Amino acid sequence: MAPPPTAARPLRRAASVLHRRAGLRLALLLSAPMAWLVLAYLGSLAVLLLSAFWAVDDFTYDVERVWNTANFSTVLTEPVYRAIALRTLGIAVAVTVIDAVVAFPMAFYMARVARPRTRKLLVVAVLTPLWASYLVKAYAWRVIFSQGGVLDWLVGPLGLSSPGYGTTAVIVVLAYLWLPYMILPVYSGLENLPANLLDASADLGASAGRTFRSVVLPQVLPSVFAGSVFTFSLSLGDYVTVRIVGGKTQVLGTAIADNVTLNLPLAAALSCVPVVLIVGYLLAVRRTGALESL
Repeated sequence: MAPPPTAARPLRRAASVLHRRAGLRLALLLSAPMAWLVLAYLGSLAVLLLSAFWAVDDFTYDVERVWNTANFSTVLTEPVYRAIALRTLGIAVAVTVIDAVVAFPMAFYMARVARPRTRKLLVVAVLTPLWASYLVKAYAWRVIFSQGGVLDWLVGPLGLSSPGYGTTAVIVVLAYLWLPYMILPVYSGLENLPANLLDASADLGASAGRTFRSVVLPQVLPSVFAGSVFTFSLSLGDYVTVRIVGGKTQVLGTAIADNVTLNLPLAAALSCVPVVLIVGYLLAVRRTGALESL
């Protein structure tokens, strides 16, 4: 048998080394995505944090690279920014709670009641709204909440009227937009729930409510928190929906957008608020096992 060409020998030696060292092979495979993560994501966050310590010339509105903490002091001390931050946090919490309450019975029916064929159709039905354009769905809800719109037509005979554009409309639309992100993790958790636990609870004489509290909820709670990571973080940083159906409602996203042109360092300081809130929320739900359920 003829010996391999000289040019092929280094490649064979490199392949032999990679075959023997699994750690080195894994490091080379992950090097490109890790480099992208560090440069594009963590790098941009570092630049964002750095620019928050700069200042703006009051006359020309040019950014001056002068180290100061005035922007963070403004965000923390100005009542208007505290109110905006609390309003944004309240909207995110409300959307998460609504989605959890709505998603649980839907996911339970899909995972434990529906037949296998119907289950597949229901999963497709849950995923279908994600294939539609975000803007199309948001503007459809704008028509629904408009004066004389669909909602007015539905509740008018009852002597009621549409709440119009504002915080209520923002919560409803965001809850609709992010509902699939809550249904799917809860559905996965319920589908993996051992059936023998439910049978054992029934054999011991537990009622349906007691079975839900003592068996189902503790097993599925990590999946609920996993879904809440999506609904909470997406609601916290949303900007487009608030512009479309929010009316005069101000949230962190709109406050950041309003300051980007004239006061970029202040906008950067405001951008740090949702980042801190999301990181804090991730640390809070980590002990529940939610991150393992993602």
